[in-house]
Amino acid sequence: MRLRSASASPQLFKRMIDEADPRAKPGDIVAVFDRNGACYGIAFYNPKSLITLRMLTRDGPAFDADKFFGGCLERAVRFRRETLGLEAFTDAYRLVHDLGDGLPGIVIDRYGDTLVLEFYALGMYRQAARLEKLLRVHYPNAKFVHRASQHTQTMEGLFLEDARGRRDRTEAAVPKSFIRENGIVFEISPTGGFKTGFFCDQRENRAAVGALAAGRRVLDLCSYTGGFGLYAAKGGAAEVTCVELDEDASAMGQRNANLNQFHKLKMVCADAFAYLRQMADNKERYGLLILDPYKFIASKDGYDEGRHKYIDLNRLALSVMEPGGILVTCSCSGMVSFEDFQQFVRTAAGSSGRKVQFFRKSGAGPDHPVAAERPEGEYLKVLWCRVF
Repeated sequence: MRLRSASASPQLFKRMIDEADPRAKPGDIVAVFDRNGACYGIAFYNPKSLITLRMLTRDGPAFDADKFFGGCLERAVRFRRETLGLEAFTDAYRLVHDLGDGLPGIVIDRYGDTLVLEFYALGMYRQAARLEKLLRVHYPNAKFVHRASQHTQTMEGLFLEDARGRRDRTEAAVPKSFIRENGIVFEISPTGGFKTGFFCDQRENRAAVGALAAGRRVLDLCSYTGGFGLYAAKGGAAEVTCVELDEDASAMGQRNANLNQFHKLKMVCADAFAYLRQMADNKERYGLLILDPYKFIASKDGYDEGRHKYIDLNRLALSVMEPGGILVTCSCSGMVSFEDFQQFVRTAAGSSGRKVQFFRKSGAGPDHPVAAERPEGEYLKVLWCRVF
């Protein structure tokens, strides 16, 4: 591959490519050269994708795939086990975070003996067998699950079903699992639900919520399977209500409450916007409220609509806060900066007539490292607010 132009980003688009070798097939690992013919590096190639080249390394053409992928995985494992010491308090964590761990087009989450590989690139999917072999060096009892969103499959030409419509061979074999996190047990489904079946990125934020919950009336909105609510219950909340629209996730959240014998926690299957409007009409008030909605802004075209959703949801939340209460509000939209998100909450505060004090900012846990050359990988924003 010969480039017309390049940038500091490890993602190169079609317009940046001057000439492609006609022998290269979608998903191949290819050598890349700059416009002067000098070696630029090694990349995944996919002419069907908007991201045509995903750079693996800027080293020369003497590329050893086993050595490269094995080295990346070993560094990722040692970081989680030795540097972060995660296995002392959980058996669920992000093992590989895409470019943050030098492996573009994949995230890998560990849930006990199950490793969930979520693919974002055809090239990485074609490395699945090699990745599994290398991962078994560190997790010899591992069972593997493959996942990819329908959007990714369409954009990348990546299909997890065979010609007869059967699911990928590794995806169907793993039933629901149980994980532990800071003394709390969660039931999860590695083959179902959203993303990879659980959200490891909020682990440290869940713990911080638990530390603030004692004696408070807590509302956990867009709760999925009850993560924040369970920590609040463990932290001594007076009562906890978790609201989740997805019926399966809501039912799993109730099972999680029962597993941990948190009898003051109740799950409600409802839309967060409608539920907040009803609580405001009923004059209900909460001392601790968590907002962790799905991604409202997924593209530039959807920015304005998503902005209005963030403002409306936060405005409604502020209307049911007791004076001195704490609002923990989140955005997982990578296209939204912390500054933009703060402005959304300021706007919501102004329209609700409440005064808001920001006292903390946080993001994803340290097992979600961000590559310096791709700051948009820092997708999760969490604002901690006192409300008056």
